[in-house]
Formats: sequence, C-alpha cells, structure tokens
Amino acid sequence: MSTHTAIASNIDHAAQQPSGKSYHFAAVVQASSHESDPSNWSAAIARFKRSDRLKSMWQLCNSLLPFCGLWYLMYLSLSWSYWITLVLAVPTAGLLVRLFIIQHDCGHHSFFRSRRANDAVGCFFGLFTLTPYRLWLRSHSRHHASSGDLHHRGHGDVWILTVDEYLKRSYLGRLQYRIYRHPLFLFGVGPSLLFLFRQRFTFGVPTTWRRERSSVHITNLGILAALVAAWCTIGLATFLLVHLPILVLAASIGSWLFFVQHQFEHAYWQPHDRWDYVRSAFEGSSYYRLPRVLQWFTGNIGFHHIHHLESRIPNYNLPLCYAAVPEFRQAVTLGMWESLKCTRFKLWDEQLQRMVTFNEVNSGRT
Repeated sequence: MSTHTAIASNIDHAAQQPSGKSYHFAAVVQASSHESDPSNWSAAIARFKRSDRLKSMWQLCNSLLPFCGLWYLMYLSLSWSYWITLVLAVPTAGLLVRLFIIQHDCGHHSFFRSRRANDAVGCFFGLFTLTPYRLWLRSHSRHHASSGDLHHRGHGDVWILTVDEYLKRSYLGRLQYRIYRHPLFLFGVGPSLLFLFRQRFTFGVPTTWRRERSSVHITNLGILAALVAAWCTIGLATFLLVHLPILVLAASIGSWLFFVQHQFEHAYWQPHDRWDYVRSAFEGSSYYRLPRVLQWFTGNIGFHHIHHLESRIPNYNLPLCYAAVPEFRQAVTLGMWESLKCTRFKLWDEQLQRMVTFNEVNSGRT
C-alpha cells in the first residue's frame, strides 16, 4: 500500500469510529465530507512532501550564518557590558531553535531528497544543539508512532499520568510528579539538565542500539573538541559566558514548544486498542498560532498537527499545506495567551476525556 493510500485509508477508518468526546475530529470529518474526498486530501498532501533544494540551502544560510554572526557579536559585547551579551542571547537562542528544527526535518528525511545529505546535516547540527542525532531520531520516531497512546507513553514525550495512576502513587511518588510538572522544572531546570547533561550518557539506551549509542559518543567528542578549541583561543570561561545563556534559553523555548503542542485541555489520549493515528495527529497535536517573526524562528513547527499527520513535509511547506487543505484549519488552535493556560493541566482524566488540574483532583470533581 502506498503512503498516499495509507493516509486515505487511515482517514476512512477513523471516520467510521465513534466520535466519543472529541468534537475536533468530528469537525474535520464533516469538512472532509462536504468539501473534499479523503483521497483528494491525501493527494493534496503529497505535493507538499517534495523538498526544494534551493529552499533548503537558503534556510541553511539564513539560519546558520546569522547564528554565527550573533554569537561573535555576543563575544565582542563582553568588553562592553554582559547585559548586552544577555540581550543578544535572546535572538541567538531563537536561531539555535531554528537550527534544531532543521535537524528535526533531517531526522524525518524531509529536508533534502538525499538521505545521506539529511543525515550529514542532522549530525552536524547535533553539535550545535548538543543532541546525538541517531539517538534522537530513533526516540522521536517512536514518539510519532505512539503519540496519544496511553499504553505507549515515555517515548520522547512529556511525562503524563492519568488521574487513577496519580491517586495510586505514594506521597513521594505524587511529589515527584508534581515537581516534574511544575513550570520551573519543565521549562527551566529540566531542559538544561536534558540537553547539557542527560544526553551525554548512554544509560537507559539498549545495548542493541549500536548506532544510537555511537552517536552519543561521537557528539560528545565533537563537543569536547569545541571546548578544547575554545580553551586554546578565547578561553573556556569566555566561551561559556557566551554559549551557556544561548543553550539554556534555547532549551527552555524548545521544551515549551513541545509541551503546548501536545499538552492542552482537550488533547487526545486513548488506550492502545482504541488509539488511531489520524485522530492522534489532529486532536493530540495543536496548531500553535504565533506571530510571523516567532513562526520564522521556530521553523513553522506550530503547524504540528500537519507534521504529525505527514512528517515528510519539510518545515517551509507546512504553511502552504495549511492554506491549501481546508480540513487542516479545523485543528485545535492555540494562540500565545491560550497556550499559557496549558500549564494548569497536569493529569489525563479517562472518564472526562480531558486534561485536568491538581485542584480538580483534590476537590473530588473527578
């Protein structure tokens, strides 16, 4: 079965299932039945999967070169005021997020038509993002294959418990979960620990994942070489004064983006026997509507529902695909203000079929 046929088949299969508590998917199905046939929808998606070499090369230039230029400007600003350095770290971190999105596209083999070119750029950018490319690729692929599946949590996603699971935990178990879900940890301490330290080690990585484990060691060697080069030139302390604020801020931004794309009130979570790929894409992934400049810095990753439906669409084609297919405009849409409210929701309630707050659980509403 071709990819296009498989998508159309999944859409047909999901349309035949009971709508349950989700009105978002019902709106998509209704739009499909009145405005276009699912097979046409699949064909419309297919034309956006073709990468454009010139667009990809231009995106490499307009992301990597400004990042290096701003990094150098931050270095020069150390002789003026460190506050200027920290201010410049904001757009530089935004560019590092954009580099990560390019690495992300390479992992899906959507940025270039050549798999070898995708892997080469992805591995290279892993040195900037401190992310072992092969290990991240495998973990992220599992996330795409199981997002919204209650029985396959823990693969490159944000830790989430159901209400029943939370209530069955000990006091220390609940406290651990509360600390993890606190915004200061989720978007502050946690991302820095992940990118700076956790990704330097292979514990927890199966021994059979040889390429993935090797990518951790190769990335670490590249980072070590960069630190030695910095020590021999501008000095290690100077390098860290410039680079650490960029990494910490970029890690926090990236974690925030990933959070709001899957952790909202009416997100999609189902047991494996009722889980559906298309529904998980449309109802479990949001369209994060950002101002144009932030959309550019984040590499259009806000069109996350489209990305989860078809990960082979390069980031620069996602807005075009969104505009071309009416069904995509029926997605769960979050603006910047609405996204801030997502931090309130901590647990998945299987009875209410929505995310709930700790206060709702404590008050006995669930």
